Amino acid sequence: MANLGFQGPADLTLDIKGRVAMPARHREVLGAMGATKLTITKHPDGCLLVFPPAGWVDFAERLAALPMESIGWKRLFLGNATEVELDASSRVLIAPTLKEYADLSRDVYMLGMGGFLEIWDKRRYQEQEALTRSSAMPESVRNFIL
Repeated sequence: MANLGFQGPADLTLDIKGRVAMPARHREVLGAMGATKLTITKHPDGCLLVFPPAGWVDFAERLAALPMESIGWKRLFLGNATEVELDASSRVLIAPTLKEYADLSRDVYMLGMGGFLEIWDKRRYQEQEALTRSSAMPESVRNFIL
C-alpha cells in the first residue's frame, strides 16, 4: 500500500502567541520523515500551506523554474515562505503576517493533503467548502470518482 502522507482534518486552537499544536497523526508522518522543521507559506485561496523539508524543496524548485511571467506567483509562494521548527510541545509558531493573511482566529482547521498540510481559519474553510459543494463538479473530478 502506498504511503499517502498527511491525511485527514483536525479542529485545532491557535493560542494567544500564534502557535498551533501538530496533531498526533501528522507528527507520526513528520517523525517518519525525520522532519523537525516545516515551511509555511500563503495559498491563493486564503489558507496557509505547510510543507516538510523535502516537499518544500520540490515545490520551491518547481516554482523557481517557472518563467518570468509567473513572478507574482513566485512572490506569493516563495517570497512569503517562513521556516519554523516544531517546539518541544509539537507546536508550530505561525508568523504574524501569515496569520493575518489567512485571517486566523482562535479556531483553526488543518487538512492533510498528501505531501503537505493546509491551515485554515475554521469559518473561512467552511465557507470555501460550501462554495466548492455548490459549484459544478469539474469534468476531470467527475470522471475520476465515478
